[in-house]
Amino acid sequence: MSKNPVILNQLELGKLVHGGQSISETKNGKKILVWGGLPDEVVDVRITKKKSSYLEGVVENVVKSSEFRIEPKEPKSFLSTSPWQVMEYDFENKSKQAILEETFEREGVEIEWDEFKFEDQQYGYRNKLEIGFWGDDDGLHLAHYVRGSHGKVTSENNALVKDCINVAARDVCSELNKLDIWAGKLKTLILRCNKENQVVGAVFLKEEIDFSQFKLPKSLKGLDIYFSNPKSPASVPTKLLRGLGDTNLTDEIVGHKIEYNVLSFFQVNLEIFEKALSRIKKYVSDEKSVDMYSGVGTIGIAVGSEILVESDEQNIKTIKLNSKNAEVVHAPSEKALEYVDPENILIVDPPRAGLHKDLVSKLLQVLPPKIIYLSCNPSTQSRDVKLLSEKYKISFAQGFNFFPRTPHIESLILLTREIND
Repeated sequence: MSKNPVILNQLELGKLVHGGQSISETKNGKKILVWGGLPDEVVDVRITKKKSSYLEGVVENVVKSSEFRIEPKEPKSFLSTSPWQVMEYDFENKSKQAILEETFEREGVEIEWDEFKFEDQQYGYRNKLEIGFWGDDDGLHLAHYVRGSHGKVTSENNALVKDCINVAARDVCSELNKLDIWAGKLKTLILRCNKENQVVGAVFLKEEIDFSQFKLPKSLKGLDIYFSNPKSPASVPTKLLRGLGDTNLTDEIVGHKIEYNVLSFFQVNLEIFEKALSRIKKYVSDEKSVDMYSGVGTIGIAVGSEILVESDEQNIKTIKLNSKNAEVVHAPSEKALEYVDPENILIVDPPRAGLHKDLVSKLLQVLPPKIIYLSCNPSTQSRDVKLLSEKYKISFAQGFNFFPRTPHIESLILLTREIND
């Protein structure tokens, strides 16, 4: 945080936008995106980022409060992890639906949306935590980055994750403190749990440190300790230094047992995910399907896809454990275009970047009968659906609140072949 922060006083906020901020304008007409504020509020804002065309900031003081504002569950750290803790839950769900609609309208895509889907549970729903460390005279502490700065805020309890994960996180930190390790040598800690509250984890280090004296806490089933190249992202493994216990978990998803590893791609909110999965299964029925961007195969295995395409090596190993019948293709989806054909339904759940342009081009050439598109990024999904609407009609669309108290939105769209060349 700057020693002399720039504060804009008495700023009137507008609507919530894709990304999670409120939008407003400064007195000189420059757009500003504000974290921690709600529509129609008047606030004092600390500037955290200056760009040529816009500013970003964080609410420092609420002068005039929205009727939908509530006290955050985590006053110190909510902006780092779940910035929508400051609004009523009903208002959150309505805001997410409004953002979905506006995102697709901006692309010129007309959709009749089904009712927005959410669970009542707002906290304690996540089965995964990724958290960093902070060190001071009292030793190591669990910590998150402060939004809009390079500083950190300590956090002994995360409101979004299940209790068993919070217990395990504190236990790992306690064991690390016994080794007298400097926080600057640590990157991050990942913890996962299954429905039975078994917890596994992975610690990522910037150096190859001797962990022979580290003891696995009883709150964890297993923990892997990795050296991670300091130049790589926080949770990318370079070399396994030590494995303690077993870091594999098993969950039952709509009647199918899925085994996965602490580093596997896996949904973080299984209760609401299963609602979306049941809808996908309905649209596949007994027809043949190909699951691209399949992760550990959670969707494809549940609906009985004949072919599962995935690029990550760890996920491929997991798919082969979970699926005995499907053909498993180890390749990026854009390199597996021969598996797109006019007879098989295509299921896609891509990363935030959306569908690769080569895959979109192939779909428009081959025209599978249905495309079932689950997305964690309505912005890229709307872009792709706009392109695909040249040959497809939108038969169903629904938004899901997979991530309560955060601005993230999941959306499911069924595209049905309209023109058969």
